[in-house]
Parts: sequence; structure tokens; C-alpha cells
Amino acid sequence: MEPFKNKISADLVRCFSALLERELTGFDARAYEASIVNRLDALELKQRARLIADETNRVLPPELGEKFWIIKKILHPNDNGSIDRTSDHRGICGWGMMPLGMIVSDHGLADYDLSFALMKEMTKRATAEFDVRPFLDADQQRAIDILSLWVADPSVHVRRLVAEGTRPRLPWGMRLPKLVADPTPTLPLLDALKDDPEEYVRRSVANHLNDIAKDHPDLVADIAHMWLKGANRNREKLVRHACRSLIKAGHPEALAAFRLLPPELRLEGLSLTSDEVTYGDGLNFEIELCSTSGRAQDLVIDYVIHFRKANGSLAPKVFKWTKATLGAGETLRLSRKHPIRPITTRAYYPGEQAICLRINGQDMGWAEFDLNMELPEARSQAAA
Repeated sequence: MEPFKNKISADLVRCFSALLERELTGFDARAYEASIVNRLDALELKQRARLIADETNRVLPPELGEKFWIIKKILHPNDNGSIDRTSDHRGICGWGMMPLGMIVSDHGLADYDLSFALMKEMTKRATAEFDVRPFLDADQQRAIDILSLWVADPSVHVRRLVAEGTRPRLPWGMRLPKLVADPTPTLPLLDALKDDPEEYVRRSVANHLNDIAKDHPDLVADIAHMWLKGANRNREKLVRHACRSLIKAGHPEALAAFRLLPPELRLEGLSLTSDEVTYGDGLNFEIELCSTSGRAQDLVIDYVIHFRKANGSLAPKVFKWTKATLGAGETLRLSRKHPIRPITTRAYYPGEQAICLRINGQDMGWAEFDLNMELPEARSQAAA
């Protein structure tokens, strides 16, 4: 698989060079390319974008209006917004927006109107979700006042920017500490977009609320209750995605918003196929649930593996499993295999671990197993 950093490539630099040569009198294309291309291999993605941004800004006019006018002129005429589009002789788009966005956020804070007008065009050709964030950090109310005018924009990419660019904890983006502490200024924006006709926008609203839930779980649970009143299928899907972390964590009010009440169950068994699991294989387990309720009940059934840490303590990790409706007095039997194999996001340690269930936010059952970190091929070689 090609390294991700190659999204910012020598071909992109040459594309920038050809477009700038058309717009700038006296532009030295050979010197511009030489200042960037030979240095790319040693750099990662953001470093490459930063190098192009700095070298491009160096050749652009110093006056902000002229600088931004040139940037606008080299944008691709096709504004369908896909991040994976390739820049060409017609203009910059896709990953080429990354260095251009850096120029805007580096130099545009002195003129919000000019900068937001340019970012509005840029986001139609990939995204400006990272570039709008320094403006929110510097003058939050002024930025939100402008973004509030975009919630009904004809472009789906502009509307999505309103929800995505204001996320308090946007992955890859700078954190917005004021919105982490108090997210209420963005709530009117999200409310205006919650029934947007495009799934792309509604998904962004859900992810924004999930960000807020990390710091203000009760607030998001309250929003879930309000938004689910008379909700259609699209809004219910949005709210469920927004509350995914709260549901996994067993937040009572978030669960209640979806009518997920404390379960009335008897756990007849949480049994493991083996009390020893080999690294590289998986944990096989079965459960049997018996309803003790006189009515049908909706269940969200997850499981929690308590992994051993380097210091010997156990740390829980919740895994989504299934949803079910269990009738009065009914019994439900389920089985699952959870793979325990090398992944980049977790380090495994040998020894005793455990598993339990989490049903409608309540933990029940407990079964222990021993994790053997010797890979199967190593064990077979040793036996031979």
C-alpha cells in the first residue's frame, strides 16, 4: 500500500508550479519546484503540506487581498468536494487544499470576511475544516456569526463545514478549548442542520455531538431526548450515532432516550470454550439470557474485555455486539469469537484477563481466562 504521505507529491508541486506560472508575472517555476521537490521524501504528510504552503506563500503577493485572489484563481473549476480528487492543469483540489488552507489560516486572521469567503470556496473542492479552527480560536463569536449564515447554503460541503469545522475535538485538527469547556455556542448550528437532506451533513452533526459527549455527557443525553420527540428515521439514526459512546459507557439518561430500560434478566451462563486463549487466535464464549419481565424488552448487548496492562492491573474495553428484543419469559442464546491478534492500537500482556457483558448499560457476569502470548507457530516449533 502506498504511503499516505504521497498524497502530497512531486506531481502536486509541479501542478502548483504550472498554475502559479500562469497567474504570476516573473514567477520562476524551476526555482519554486527545486525548493520543494528534493525535500519531500524526508517529510511526512503535514510537513510536506507545510513546506508547500511556506514556499507558495513566499512567491504570492504580500497584500492579503491579492494573495487570496491568486489562490482563488488557481482553484479547480469543478467544486464537487471529494478529498481524493487529483489536481490538474485546470486547478487545485483534493489534497492540494491542505497547503492552501495553511496559507489562509496563517495569514488571514486580520480579515475574517475575506478569509471565510475563500474558505467557503476551498471547502467545495475538498475541505476547509482544519483551516477554520484558528479563526474560531481567535474570535469564536465572530466566526460563528459567519458560519450561522451558511447552514442553508446550497452546497452540501459548505453546510458540512459548519458542523465539522466547529467540532471541539476534531481528529487531526487543533483542539478548541473554549468549545471543549462550553459547547453551547455551536448548538444552534447543529440544531439547524439536524434534519439536513444530506446524510453527509447529518453524520457530521452526529460526530460533533459525540465530541461534546466526551466532556458533557448529560448535555448530549438531554439533546437526545429533545431531538427524538417526533423524530423520523434519519434523525433517529443521527441521534443514535451521536450517542454511541454514551450507550457503550452505559449512560442511564442516554439509554433512556432510546427506551433502553434497566434489563430484567437472569444470566444463566457466560461460558468460555477454553480458559486459555492463545495470542493470534481468539476468545470463544457463549451466553444464555432468560427474561424475568412480564413484557417484551429491547436490549443492547455489548461485552467488556478486561485486558491486562503492563503493571498487572485490568483495563476494560467495551465492544459492540448486537441488539435484540426479548419477549416475556423468553430465553436468548448467543455465541461469539473475539479475535486476539496483533493490532497497532493495543499492546497485549500475558496472564489472567476477564470478560463480562454490558446489557442496556449494566454489567453482568464474569469469566476469567489466561492469555498465552506465545504465537501458535512458535509453540509448534518448540514441540517439534
